[in-house]
Amino acid sequence: MTLQEILAQPELNQKLLNEPKTTGFVTAMACSPNVLAPEAWVPYLWGGDEVAPFSDGEQLENYLEQIIAMWNHFRPALLSNTWVWPDGYALDDQEIVNSNVRDFCEGLLQGWQLIQDDWETIMPEESEDSSLLGGVLLSLSMLYDPETSIATLNDQGIEGLEQFEEIFNAIPTMLCGLTMRGVALAEQA
Repeated sequence: MTLQEILAQPELNQKLLNEPKTTGFVTAMACSPNVLAPEAWVPYLWGGDEVAPFSDGEQLENYLEQIIAMWNHFRPALLSNTWVWPDGYALDDQEIVNSNVRDFCEGLLQGWQLIQDDWETIMPEESEDSSLLGGVLLSLSMLYDPETSIATLNDQGIEGLEQFEEIFNAIPTMLCGLTMRGVALAEQA
């Protein structure tokens, strides 16, 4: 059973993050400078409750296999600078970015909150690396809420639409660079 098939189960409706938010959250965990055990973060995929919302153990096991497989795919891709946007994540003429990109960014930003202390420890506010981290988070925030970002840019006299294509195209490189830098700094600590 695929992740999408698991998430489509009626009994799990509204109990788990959707697929793009899950993908974003798992990407955040794969970007982390320190590897966290899945049991420390997987419950956040269903709201942080101690009890998983699955009706049977096989369903839970299948779900966990999908999540761990995703992490196992993303972590090496991020560390080897080969991570790319998953299929179906794209720019959109009407909405700037499609809902998959928005949800991905929301999930990644939620995941980042869980590992924020790890990042701030190795990239303190006064460090050069803090700018890298801030730039990535700002870019993700802009893709998560492009309307507000465009309004803000327009208020500053900047035409913002072309910025979004650049940001969208740069996200894979930014996430890979941040991950590689974070892991290097964590190993030095």
